Amino acid sequence: MAEKMALAKAINESLRRALDSDPKVLIMGEDVGKLGGVFRVTDGLQKDFGESRVIDTPLAESGIVGTAIGLALRGYRPVVEIQFDGFVFPAYDQIVTQLAKMHARSLGKVKLPVVVRIPYGGGIGAVEHHSESPEALFAHVAGLKIVSPSNASDAYWMMQQAIQSDDPVIFFEPKRRYWDKGEVTTEAIPGPLHKARVVREGTDLTLAAYGPMVKLCQEVAAAAAEEGRSLEVLDLRSVSPLDFDSIQASVEKTRRLVVVHEAPVFFGSGAEIAARITERCFYHLEAPVLRVGGYHAPYPPARLEEEYLPGLDRVLDAVDRALAY
Repeated sequence: MAEKMALAKAINESLRRALDSDPKVLIMGEDVGKLGGVFRVTDGLQKDFGESRVIDTPLAESGIVGTAIGLALRGYRPVVEIQFDGFVFPAYDQIVTQLAKMHARSLGKVKLPVVVRIPYGGGIGAVEHHSESPEALFAHVAGLKIVSPSNASDAYWMMQQAIQSDDPVIFFEPKRRYWDKGEVTTEAIPGPLHKARVVREGTDLTLAAYGPMVKLCQEVAAAAAEEGRSLEVLDLRSVSPLDFDSIQASVEKTRRLVVVHEAPVFFGSGAEIAARITERCFYHLEAPVLRVGGYHAPYPPARLEEEYLPGLDRVLDAVDRALAY
């Protein structure tokens, strides 16, 4: 039976299932226990599983991830929360020089099944360092898997798969979508963690996005349909590895591609997608691959974030430009 729940609740239920099914799963982070997290994603878990399984840590991100690495070396499967996206950088050294490298450093003998949960992105009117999208920084680092769900069902199942992975996973949670509800079937058989999914069929152009921008792209496709344009929406779901085969299959059908993400366009994940698809689909493309994202500037104050973030009009403008070729 499917149950309708918010994306945040789906993650909570997924974490609860993981804690219940595997005594080696631990949750760690700032205020994840008694408070249940800033967004209440871990609400009730410490009460039900105890302080030795759901651990309130000091305000020390480097220490949180470093401790998780040590626990993983001892056979545990830690799930650590970085309270906000901009707070991850004190832990950046631990993530990229230790967590990402240990498997290669040990010639495959050591595995680090650590999940780093990061609420990310804007749209909630937050202050500085609370609305950033640093996924491309981590995607550049070999040894890390980078995923981001766009809906409640994916949030539930992708978290299960991330915890079960023997490789470290950076799990970016789109905080503006925490309260969006969707159907979740907890006994379903999930698809591959890093497989993209077509969420709307189309023939004229492909919109590729992940996390918070998938819903926007669906709104763009609905608006374009009123003008007789058929847009395909592809939920990438994973940033590293990227499912280039699914992107290529869609582009070979529609012959145009617009990539949308909240992070700055400059050196963003859309740049890699554009380059790779241009290589793969050169003789299929009828327009250059276009990118829509944030600006190459610090994230602005809340009153300006609607101007900074991609919106319906900015994406539709890119669609118009691509279709004009």
